[in-house]
Amino acid sequence: QLQASGGGLVQPGGSLRLSCAASGFTFDDHTIGWFRQAPGKKREGVSCISSGGVTYYADSVRGRFTISRDNAKNTVYLLIDSLKPEDTAVYYCATPGGPKTVIAWYRGYEYDYWGQGTQVTVSS
Repeated sequence: QLQASGGGLVQPGGSLRLSCAASGFTFDDHTIGWFRQAPGKKREGVSCISSGGVTYYADSVRGRFTISRDNAKNTVYLLIDSLKPEDTAVYYCATPGGPKTVIAWYRGYEYDYWGQGTQVTVSS
């Protein structure tokens, strides 16, 4: 099970830290990805962190988003800086069904379990 939280209404230029709390599986072994979906747009992979701590970012967010994991807390974080209105979306975390190597981390089909999403709204 995955539980995403930390979203909210933020002014442009602000920051947010999203959390993805995991339970029910061996967290340390799993890759965790973050996706977002804006109204009327396709779901977009924004970042991913492997079980070994290797990180990946979409070009659209690199330099502003930072993903990290705390295995002791079974939680992955997504720190979002310099928020832009185009970052407005529902953000989801996801994980594969097992400790597999994710090839296309930005593709939803790599993931089997999804959190419920947390809304991020960037507006003045």
